[in-house]
Amino acid sequence: MAVRAWISRAIERFPALLARFGLVDRRKGLEALDLAAPVMVTGGLRVLLRMADFLMVGIALGDAAIAGLELGFQYFFIGFGLSLAVTSGTISVVSRLKGADRHARADLAVKQSLWLSLLISLPLTAISWLYAEPLIDLLTNDPAAIDLGGTYLRIVMLSLAFRFWSMIAARALAGGADTRTPMYVRLLTLPTNVVLNAVLIFGLGPFPRLEIAGAALGTAIANTVAALVFFGLLLSGRFTVSLRLGGRQIDLGLMAEIVRVATPLAGMRLLQTFGRFPFLFILGVLGTPVVAAYAIGRRVMLLALMPAWGYATAASTLVGQAIGRGEDSEATDYGWQTLRIGLATQLPIAAILVLAARPIAIAFGTAHVDLTVTFIRVFGLAVAGFSISRTMRGSLRGAGDTRWPLYGTMLATYVVRLPIAALALPAGFVVTLGGFSVSLGYGFGLPAIFLALVADFYVKAAVNTGRFKTGKWRAIARRSGVGAAGDD
Repeated sequence: MAVRAWISRAIERFPALLARFGLVDRRKGLEALDLAAPVMVTGGLRVLLRMADFLMVGIALGDAAIAGLELGFQYFFIGFGLSLAVTSGTISVVSRLKGADRHARADLAVKQSLWLSLLISLPLTAISWLYAEPLIDLLTNDPAAIDLGGTYLRIVMLSLAFRFWSMIAARALAGGADTRTPMYVRLLTLPTNVVLNAVLIFGLGPFPRLEIAGAALGTAIANTVAALVFFGLLLSGRFTVSLRLGGRQIDLGLMAEIVRVATPLAGMRLLQTFGRFPFLFILGVLGTPVVAAYAIGRRVMLLALMPAWGYATAASTLVGQAIGRGEDSEATDYGWQTLRIGLATQLPIAAILVLAARPIAIAFGTAHVDLTVTFIRVFGLAVAGFSISRTMRGSLRGAGDTRWPLYGTMLATYVVRLPIAALALPAGFVVTLGGFSVSLGYGFGLPAIFLALVADFYVKAAVNTGRFKTGKWRAIARRSGVGAAGDD
């Protein structure tokens, strides 16, 4: 209890300190931090888990395994990204219904999200099981990376439906302003995941040494356990939202609103993911060490980026509930206040990781420490852009306005990141698609890659912030009919 009280006091003091310098409104900053902190803890643990995977696999098998793990995870990220899209619809609808005191319909919205998750996740699992190695082969010609990445992908995708449900449950609870319960579940299951991975990768005690298959199996088991825990919690009826197995199963109005909010975000996630594949292909042309260094750098900087996930969730909840109450000006202020405290939280963490880049890179067992250090520092330059983009996207999502983040992603990925990254290819490099050959590349190498990464984040930040500043998202929320206006 003493530790919990100390943490609560620390959370209260941070917004108070920022308010003393005129950076945030103390009350709204505290509300945002109180909602964001559990999500940050959960997200931080999840990132540490993925870092532990890469670290242990790197120590056991080297750079080719790190590259294979990164490539395999990108296909898992298709399903994970779609789950984030559907759950964005969930948090948007649930938060507005909660703000309007329509609790039974908020519970029904959770059920609609569950059916959608099964409809999406099961076909993706089947495809990955049947075509794991050919999918990895599209991104690299390194036989070791293909074999290791295919093994990881085939096993980890077996838990996609369970991961999907966990995300729905966590976001539904967040829509009801409960971000602590998902944190407690993750505090139980994520350390279990790390232990399972260590035991199965290295073959500790009586367990066999499964190497990269052990990393996938440990993650799959932990995802399943987390889903079962969430299922039991929501069935209990003791939390802000509930899952009711009986009664009405389908509500087309609620499902349509979830899909309406989720569709642009699903498009955005798919654009991001499919845009990442040609980017990884370019990195693969530059060499497996480049893929491995990028993978490590990205995982390390996700620790600095995790606060933005928390504040985006807080912004969705606070903006959505204010809109649900019909308080448009309060919703606007919550968006800006959450962005301010988000930046104040995130930038110091990024600075620490940049300063510690070398010892962190050495710990991963990579043979290319200097290259990895450079990637970590480049990602550090992009942290502010990511924070702004993600938090503003959370505010827009709370109002159900998800189209402009999609536009920003299209612009950043296909007009900025990929064309700039293509300049890194060797001069005269030819890509053949559908019988057409295109000569790409000017031999600019890694500097073009670094510029592409940084520019991507800041373009999305500009689009999302510009949209929120117009205030047009308020009309989107009113037209949906979910919230104060009713949705009978």
